[in-house]
Amino acid sequence: MAGNVTSLFRGTAAHSPSMAALTREGGDGTGPVDFCIPCNPYFPTPAMFEEMAGRLREIVTYYPSGADTITSELCSLLQLPPQCVAMGNGSTELITWIDHLLVRESLAVPVPTFGRWTDQPMETGKRVDMFPLQEANGFALDLAQYAEFIRARGTRVAVVCNPNNPDGGYLRRQQLVQFMDAMADLDLVVVDESFLEFADAEAEPSVVQEAMLRPNVIVLRSLGKNFGLHGIRFGYLVANPALAGKVRSMLPKWNLNSFAEHVVFMLKEHGAEYARSLQQVRRDRLEMASHLSALPGLTVYPSQGNFLFVRLPVGAEGTVVRDRMLTEHRILVRECGNKIGSSSRFLRLVVRPQVDVRRLVSGLEQVLYGSGRGAAVPELGTGTSYSSGTAAVDRLVSETNGAGVRLTASGPAPAAGTGMPLPAAVTPAGGGMPMPAAAQPASQPTFTPAPAPAPAPAPAPAPAPTPPPQPAFTPVPAPQPAFAPAPVPQPAFTPVPPPAPAPAPVPAPTPIPAAAVAPTPPGVPARGGLTAAQVRGMTAPAPAAGLTPAPATGWPNAQSWPNAAGTGQAAG
Repeated sequence: MAGNVTSLFRGTAAHSPSMAALTREGGDGTGPVDFCIPCNPYFPTPAMFEEMAGRLREIVTYYPSGADTITSELCSLLQLPPQCVAMGNGSTELITWIDHLLVRESLAVPVPTFGRWTDQPMETGKRVDMFPLQEANGFALDLAQYAEFIRARGTRVAVVCNPNNPDGGYLRRQQLVQFMDAMADLDLVVVDESFLEFADAEAEPSVVQEAMLRPNVIVLRSLGKNFGLHGIRFGYLVANPALAGKVRSMLPKWNLNSFAEHVVFMLKEHGAEYARSLQQVRRDRLEMASHLSALPGLTVYPSQGNFLFVRLPVGAEGTVVRDRMLTEHRILVRECGNKIGSSSRFLRLVVRPQVDVRRLVSGLEQVLYGSGRGAAVPELGTGTSYSSGTAAVDRLVSETNGAGVRLTASGPAPAAGTGMPLPAAVTPAGGGMPMPAAAQPASQPTFTPAPAPAPAPAPAPAPAPTPPPQPAFTPVPAPQPAFAPAPVPQPAFTPVPPPAPAPAPVPAPTPIPAAAVAPTPPGVPARGGLTAAQVRGMTAPAPAAGLTPAPATGWPNAQSWPNAAGTGQAAG
């Protein structure tokens, strides 16, 4: 298995290999302990699995009911009007239809995040404006700055994932409502609540009720993650009847399978078990964070999802840690280097029962600090220098124009060492602020290098001055090259290298305004990657008027748990 691990991960672009592929490579028909796929480990219960197994032949033999029948049953359970809901064969099917039907030209999304929110619109030629979450701020999303970024770029669709994947960052309901109010003129605002079932920061965290009343808001929700059934592809969106109906009209009649139907009709009898499973995941999250935080040099970020985002100690390479954990300890972890906006220093670890967490911590201790092989640091010449953190940003640069628009075969190639050019200033249809143009070099006087001193120098007569230039001076023999005078006074001169046999005029470097200088954000590799300004398409924005900056959330105490729609208590 060891020889195929890295190739399996390299071939999956922005995602991980399937568990089926890893199991086949394992040779013994068993998969590893899974800290990669974020699903609920406590639901369905063993008794529910036994019931499904007993009806397996019936389930897979016959057609399911139509999507309308299954949707109606789900809405009865969630207390939602069916005309406001569209069910899909997984949330990714719904993301695909949202892109095709409702995203006309551009989409804004914070990064890092779920890969389909960046890849899907790029695959259909849309401009994707990526707003980098800063490592220095714990990857917290400041909605005020995000709103200002959207205005400056002229973006028409905005996406917010709450909690965000992979970091688990959480935004309170009132903050999102305020953001939706500010973005009421956009074509669409999508709030992806795929992991909201695991949050306990608020009793009523979902914005589904707001979405049904607004003309341009869609809330996306997952079922596979919450119910621990990723293999059953089902999810749903909530929106006003016009938006939901537009998506629903494009879906095939039998886009949901018989397993999905069976589970949906089982749920009303197992609400209590489901509520207890969510409560246990939340307790496990706190315990797991505590154990991981005790590892030297490991940083654990606050999360409201069923996963934890961790930064490895300095010197540890995530791809090496991932491969060694899998081959030496049979533990699968999610290395996040192939997520745009992240790097190979970060892992996303799914919350699991404590018996599995102890095994995880023991494996990490041996891989990171073990005396036998030392810390998990790539060694030169061993083939482990591959960094998917760089690969993710390189993929963005090589396949797009740096703003998310894919290049055609005849499209222009970027200049070496400059990345991709930013789009020119354009005022979007319907108003809004113009998009910033790429910085152009300012006009500067040309400096001609003075000739180097001869072996036996003699003072050369000064040229006759002609008004209005300043008088020239005679070059003086010195170990450093002399400089010709500037036509106008300058605060300082930039040294010019000694002239070649046929020197060409060397322009002075363009001064960069202090406001335009922005460091490469932590987590985005500088080598072969994008600067913060290139990713943003602008410099750091000021807070938008009327929006309160969103603070990073800490570790909230459990309060109450919503049902599958986030609109009330789970059924008992």
